[in-house]
Amino acid sequence: MSNITIRHYIDSDQEKVIQLWKLCNLTRSWNDPIKDIQRKLTVQNDLFLVLEIDGEILGSIMGGFDGHRGSVNYLGIHPDHKNKGLGKLLMNRIEEELIQMGCPKINLMVRNSNLDVQEFYKDIGYEEQDVVVFGKRLIPD
Repeated sequence: MSNITIRHYIDSDQEKVIQLWKLCNLTRSWNDPIKDIQRKLTVQNDLFLVLEIDGEILGSIMGGFDGHRGSVNYLGIHPDHKNKGLGKLLMNRIEEELIQMGCPKINLMVRNSNLDVQEFYKDIGYEEQDVVVFGKRLIPD
């Protein structure tokens, strides 16, 4: 592949990133992607990255660090470009960014039904943890 670039998200990327998320089945009816992007841009916006090939956005990732653990959301690779190492490139980059911030560990969530993504994370060194995830909606979308 030629001309792979990983760079920070910019405002003009919004429409293309949301289209990517929809293609990757990352959006949900209860999460407004525009609001998710707007919220991310107020907190550690330098951990919101896009991957381009020849100027076309084909991947995205949102990272975060709360001072204790890192997190990853919205890792998506265009379906036509999966299994080419692009997801691993984005994960490596976000891991590097988090390490520079002093982050000791990343926690991430994968839906139980998303077996392909579970295998992807196992293949790049992540382990299933013995935890239960709880959630509570604080602000309705």
